[in-house]
Amino acid sequence: MTTTKPATRPECAHFSSGPCAKIPGWTAELLNTDALGRSHRSSLGKARLKRAIELTREVLEVPATHLIGVVPASDTGAVEMAMWSLLGARPVDMLAWESFGDGWVSDVVKQLKLKDAHKIAAGYGALPDLSTVDFDHDVVFTWNGTTSGVRVADANWIPDDRKGLTICDATSAAFAQPLDFSKLDVVTFSWQKVLGGEGAHGVLILGPRAVERLESYVPAWPLPKIFRLTSGGKLIAGIFEGETINTPSMLCVEDCIVALEWAQKVGGLKGLMARADANAAVVQKWIDSRDFAANLAKVEATRSNTSVCLTLQAEESVPKKMVKLLEAEKAAFDIGSYRDAPPGLRIWCGATVETADLEALMPWLDWAYAQATAG
Repeated sequence: MTTTKPATRPECAHFSSGPCAKIPGWTAELLNTDALGRSHRSSLGKARLKRAIELTREVLEVPATHLIGVVPASDTGAVEMAMWSLLGARPVDMLAWESFGDGWVSDVVKQLKLKDAHKIAAGYGALPDLSTVDFDHDVVFTWNGTTSGVRVADANWIPDDRKGLTICDATSAAFAQPLDFSKLDVVTFSWQKVLGGEGAHGVLILGPRAVERLESYVPAWPLPKIFRLTSGGKLIAGIFEGETINTPSMLCVEDCIVALEWAQKVGGLKGLMARADANAAVVQKWIDSRDFAANLAKVEATRSNTSVCLTLQAEESVPKKMVKLLEAEKAAFDIGSYRDAPPGLRIWCGATVETADLEALMPWLDWAYAQATAG
């Protein structure tokens, strides 16, 4: 471990867990601007939104059984839309092992006021006991805990003959981890994570069982306009064909298209997952060779390959000092742990980050730790 200031900095020091690094080589000149200043409901606007949906299906390998729509308010909007529109028909099991999962629990209990809601929780660094989930109930869970770096290893714990719906917040897993859509009735994510896209837009993927629920169940509470997925008891199909509930940013749509086209060039879903795996391996190798660092995710199979969270054997002030030192040196931006998480660092390793930049970052972590713990 070196305590001298490294001579080489990452070419791109953007390691934020959201919004995340843009695709390598990104410039504004890559964006098609023909739709700017045009109505998103024009034939051109709808065609570009449909193009984003089609590319999402191709790259993410979404089966034809599932519908894909662009919705307001990022992943949060997509999750809320699903919960407000679908929950209440059955009891619901709410899984939580980090801040976003806790947020969904709070919304279901305090806002929707569902009395038959069951919280199945674990602290930061671990998964709850998945064997206790009752699949006669609806189930809401995050695939990858962005603020804890803990993910489900696979979907084998979800039965094919479940009676309830599975609603999966997959925002830092989509495009980096394999999602088994046969086990997932609702999937949500945002462009600003693994694709490195811009914020404010979410993606909502509905399987046939979710569509059936929408068309056969009316929630007891009023639904805001931006949450309404049905009209006259039937699914609003246009949402999944390039029409949107409210006005999207066509600039963000074009940015997403550019990212998805880049994804195809680097090998599609397999290529994206391989890039994230290689990136996470760089950070884990550093953790394994340092006696003062540990991955917050205790079980190897549940360690995220995107939002890698680590703790340090040091006073709570040390990670914050390191973050300031690294930002001042322009070696790393925005790598502090989430405000509700244990003190530490959180390094984004999604596919838009170059492995070479993470390799360049590791000596800087040594230097910053030495500086922050000195005398």
